[in-house]
Amino acid sequence: MKTRLLMWIGSGVFLGYCLLASPAQAAGWKAGTAKVAITPKTPMWMAGYASRTSPSEGAFHDLWAKALVLEDPAGARAVLVTLDTCGITQPLTDEIRDLLKQKYQLERRQISLATSHTHSGPVVGTNLITMYPLDAEQLHRIEQYAETLRDAIVNVVGEAIKNVEPARLAWETGTADFAVNRRSNNQAKAVELRDQLAQQGPVDHDVPVLRVESGEKIKAIVCGYACHCTTLSLNKFSGDYAGYAQIALEKAHPGAQAMFVAGCGADQNPLPRGTIEQAEDYGQQLSNAVERVLAGALRPISGPLRTAYQEIDLAFGTIPDRAHWETEAQSKTLLITNRAKKFLEILDAGEKIPTTYVYPIEVWQLGDGPTWILLGGEVVVDYAHRLKRNLGSSHTWVSSYCNDVMAYIPSLRVLKEGGYEGGGAMAAYGQPAPWSDQVEDAIIATIRDGVNAVRKP
Repeated sequence: MKTRLLMWIGSGVFLGYCLLASPAQAAGWKAGTAKVAITPKTPMWMAGYASRTSPSEGAFHDLWAKALVLEDPAGARAVLVTLDTCGITQPLTDEIRDLLKQKYQLERRQISLATSHTHSGPVVGTNLITMYPLDAEQLHRIEQYAETLRDAIVNVVGEAIKNVEPARLAWETGTADFAVNRRSNNQAKAVELRDQLAQQGPVDHDVPVLRVESGEKIKAIVCGYACHCTTLSLNKFSGDYAGYAQIALEKAHPGAQAMFVAGCGADQNPLPRGTIEQAEDYGQQLSNAVERVLAGALRPISGPLRTAYQEIDLAFGTIPDRAHWETEAQSKTLLITNRAKKFLEILDAGEKIPTTYVYPIEVWQLGDGPTWILLGGEVVVDYAHRLKRNLGSSHTWVSSYCNDVMAYIPSLRVLKEGGYEGGGAMAAYGQPAPWSDQVEDAIIATIRDGVNAVRKP
């Protein structure tokens, strides 16, 4: 397994993963926030469901790109951008990070683009593009939207940097319990199973909360939860339950910016689901969980900010031969046909189908607060359990859907069990095969290196 380790050198000092605080510099954190609506202005194809047959028909509420700039006492910065989108692609992420470096001298290890994975957002770039019956006009709108989103993110980060001011950081973890393991339970009987105390399968009901205060007011509230934003499948844009939670928090705390970062909920659904009322209810449950944390004793954060970023070449399993793709090209299922045609074009050009994918792993250490692990793809809950079990659940925050949403990321258990998360969804993502059986070990080993770097500089 090839590992790509990204390092930076500046001001004659080796920084590697870390940027250490200097005691000579003034004590105290700083923070800046900004947000911009990213709701498409014209009807667009919506992301997440192959069952949709037409573009969007308005919005239940705006979609947002929100930026939070954190700066430690030594001036080291990290930028979190949360997006009400189903995903984001590596090429678009690279463009955004290159522009942020150009304009604001931010390195990749300092930037995290976190998508909520709402299935009521627009198609972004080529994310899940094989799933949709797109005509030339819709493809053009998708390309235009990606460019508009790129510029909006770069600009909102710039606004947040302008708004940086002295701040206090604190954090704690609460709980919400509406997520259900969709692999282990009959989704249609979720309520019945709960009443019988018969639901099965691992879940992660933690709700980590970061509070950023300036003066006497809350400046930002960042929260997470490990559950798909799939309450709704209607043809109107919305942030799903995560969007409604943020609306409720911002209403309860005027002037505060609420932000959501999805956890490892790739195998978790909000159940039952399907109605606006349910999306609002789950949003209220999440915001209530956050409010309980805010009403209690949060742990203040002090000390240096350290950030790490690595990319690894994550290996696929056995790549099918040409005959396989020729057969699939005749399929009546659109996403199967589209994927096959893509790989036949690669073979026709005399090229080889890729055997690996560049997978992003980011780790932030917020002073003496949480070690925050930000992973790409749709990560199943097993990773959160393994990481918190070994690193300490009281000070570990695990997120996914960050920087590139290229596929499901199964644990070895889920990979061997198969099913949609284990390998079936690779066709929807246009990937050539399920991951190799080294997927979990490769990711965990890289996380371990990053954690050791930021915790023990």
